[in-house]
Amino acid sequence: MLKTKIELSAYSDHDALLERVKKIKHVALDMDGTIYKGDTLFPCTIPFLSLLKKMGIRYSFLTNNPSKSVADYLKHLEKMGLSASAEELYTSAQATISCLKTNYPEVKRLFILGTQSMIAEFEKAGYVSTADDTSDEPDAVVVGFDMSLIYSRLCRAAWWIHCGKPYLATNPDFVCPTDKPVVLVDCGSICAMLEKSTGRKPDVTLGKPQPEMLAGIVQKYSLSPCEVAMAGDRIYTDILMAQKAGAFSVLVLSGEAKLEDAKLAFPAPDVTLQTLEQLGELIEEAANFA
Repeated sequence: MLKTKIELSAYSDHDALLERVKKIKHVALDMDGTIYKGDTLFPCTIPFLSLLKKMGIRYSFLTNNPSKSVADYLKHLEKMGLSASAEELYTSAQATISCLKTNYPEVKRLFILGTQSMIAEFEKAGYVSTADDTSDEPDAVVVGFDMSLIYSRLCRAAWWIHCGKPYLATNPDFVCPTDKPVVLVDCGSICAMLEKSTGRKPDVTLGKPQPEMLAGIVQKYSLSPCEVAMAGDRIYTDILMAQKAGAFSVLVLSGEAKLEDAKLAFPAPDVTLQTLEQLGELIEEAANFA
């Protein structure tokens, strides 16, 4: 079998790389820039996922963007021709809910800066969303990528943060990637504004590159971190999260990062490939490696 075309590898010995890849039982996939771009699915995505199923390797889709509910994301994928289940999707909103349940079990009432879809995810998980009213006091504040941001609600969030309520952010991104001529101000920028007005940073920030999103997968499927591969197109979120979590890091050059970025990255991704097609070839090559 011909060797897989690899742009860069942290392994000087190809056999050592194959031995490492053989351990993979689950592939976590970034979405925009990795399996699709904008509203277009990459041609290699469905064949790659079919290969994983054939080889008995599970996969999950991860996204830092909590503005859509799981149902919304599934519809978005379906529209592009990719059928997926809720079980296969993990958002930063879900990671935040998991963090709340584990670390703040006393919290039941939340003041949430987020879209209606995001708020619905928290309500579905059993939380009460409080109103923009001083008499409707929350136990904690959650700030997300609020594309429906209202000034009065921003001020109310700042008030409860100023009062010392536990304060969680769904993700650290300052902007959300887009192929449209606009800058999409994301959760990290909203939190920067709140920091200037309250003097507080979030107590906890979820989403990539924090390792909790991968830790959730490890726990859910009873895996060890070395049995998980994280594939994504951003070094400072996808790859850094994999490295923090002890997973196998796969940088694909189908989105934001360029080969020059990969060469400068420290620590380097375990492997840098053009697309998921090469990752599928590498997994097949490793499976046939004696």
